Amino acid sequence: MENLKNIQPIDDFNWEALEKGDSYGEVSKDDLVKTYDETLNTVKDKEVVMGTVTAMNKREVVVNIGFKSDGVVSMAEFRYNPDLKIGDEVEVYIENQEDKKGQLVLSHRKARATRSWDRVNAALENEEIIKGYIKCRTKGGMIVDVFGIEAFLPGSQIDVKPIRDYDVFVGKTMEFKVVKINQEFKNVVVSHKALIEAELEQQKKEIIGKLEKGQVLEGTVKNITSYGVFIDLGGVDGLIHITDLSWGRVSDPKEVVELDQKLNVVILDFDDEKKRIALGLKQLTPHPWDALDTDLKVGDKVKGKVVVMADYGAFIEIAAGVEGLIHVSEMSWSQHLRSAQDFMKVGDEVEAVVLTLDREERKMSLGIKQLKQDPWETIEEKYPVGSKHTAKVRNFTNFGVFVEIEEGVDGLIHISDLSWTKKVKHPSEFTQIGADIEVQVLEIDKENRRLSLGHKQLEENPWDVFETVFTVGSVHEGTIIEMLDKGAVVALPYGVEGFATPKHLVKEDGSQAQLDEKLEFKVIEFNKDAKRIILSHSRIFEDVAKAEERAEKKAASSAKKASSNKREDAPMIQNQAASTTLGDIDALAALKEQLEGKK
Repeated sequence: MENLKNIQPIDDFNWEALEKGDSYGEVSKDDLVKTYDETLNTVKDKEVVMGTVTAMNKREVVVNIGFKSDGVVSMAEFRYNPDLKIGDEVEVYIENQEDKKGQLVLSHRKARATRSWDRVNAALENEEIIKGYIKCRTKGGMIVDVFGIEAFLPGSQIDVKPIRDYDVFVGKTMEFKVVKINQEFKNVVVSHKALIEAELEQQKKEIIGKLEKGQVLEGTVKNITSYGVFIDLGGVDGLIHITDLSWGRVSDPKEVVELDQKLNVVILDFDDEKKRIALGLKQLTPHPWDALDTDLKVGDKVKGKVVVMADYGAFIEIAAGVEGLIHVSEMSWSQHLRSAQDFMKVGDEVEAVVLTLDREERKMSLGIKQLKQDPWETIEEKYPVGSKHTAKVRNFTNFGVFVEIEEGVDGLIHISDLSWTKKVKHPSEFTQIGADIEVQVLEIDKENRRLSLGHKQLEENPWDVFETVFTVGSVHEGTIIEMLDKGAVVALPYGVEGFATPKHLVKEDGSQAQLDEKLEFKVIEFNKDAKRIILSHSRIFEDVAKAEERAEKKAASSAKKASSNKREDAPMIQNQAASTTLGDIDALAALKEQLEGKK
């Protein structure tokens, strides 16, 4: 109470305004509203604003951006700045003005990235030269830190010269130009080479303007590829294609030149617009064809080395830059389609005969089969009709077997000449490719280089004997070896086969004969020319039944006839007896009447 006694009323308190309900005094209500509005949020989500660090610990940083609620940023986003302290101004990205807890959601990393992305896009648009720090190597190039963004520096964009060691650039700060930006994936590509290309372009124009075809220049081997060699002509590059390195064939340019080697080259062609220069090295030496022996002619033998192989032939180098083609058809007298690889391979030393020679076109064709005699020149003496030989099966067709008696001597065994007894549907049933087969020469076609051969002719025709064994009506034991829609194939003695139709395969009990079943068969047809034997199992018991039926009929007929004879004899006797009796009676009656008349 004593404290309350000491409280004194405010001298300038406006009791009158209080009674009227106006508690603002001299301060206008509009000013207070304006002041209050200024404390409200005036920014939007997804914006970058400046804030002040108000508190921090090992995990979080509290940033005030001028609102009633502060935002929290992870300390991990400030690792790049170890000197961060309270009171520092930092840029932050407003991800959300209010989360579930009513707190601002801020990001410093996104703010940096957003500002950096704007700077990178501006650098591309303005063709600005920027600086970047090469952080590390990656596949195909380097990773460069540009404004906090990881940009890609392709290996081909580091320098105008090919780079052999990428590691020497790691850790360097260099100038770059932004050459490409992928807005969708936020990818940036930079180039250091682009900075020096403009200067080189001017230098190239000056050099190319002084070039002339046929001009010989000194250059340095700058790069070696699989297709040629790049030569530095002093500020401008030229290419020696692999075919212009040497008159001979070159499989790898490294066989002819090496890196940093200085050599003279001749200008073959150049393009002012595309700045391409074609160079030659072999053109500085005479063409080997010009130095070829003038006495070389068709029919001469030459030696060379196989330098290129193809299915159709082989290229033989008989001198550096001088090649001839041996076509596969000139490698053997055989007419079989074969690959050149069957006869030789790259690196082989071969001897051949010159078949054609064109010095103007610088072409030559060779042959190696000409080193051997053509076997068809003496075919009639070596393989006369009727002679027997061993051949090798080369190929099958539906109508026969192609065989080779020796290299270049082919023949055909028709499918009908394979076996006397077996009906061969396809030659693969009788023999196989690569197998040896005995043959007999049946006919010689020298013009078409083909022999007609036979295999079955080596044996006598067994059908002459079969004709006496498998006579019509004879019965033989056979085994069903194949069932077909039209009947069955039956294996008979002596390796011969017969055929029975379904109706002739019905057994006595009414069932049908089955595969692998052994039964008795009767020959119902024998055709020697067609080599056909028609058989029947059913006919055996059918004929027996018919024979029994005929026998029964014959016996019944005989019995009936005998019975009939007996019946005919008995009435005759009875009639005779009856006739005799009646006659006697008549005689007695007449005698009786006579006697009575006499009386």
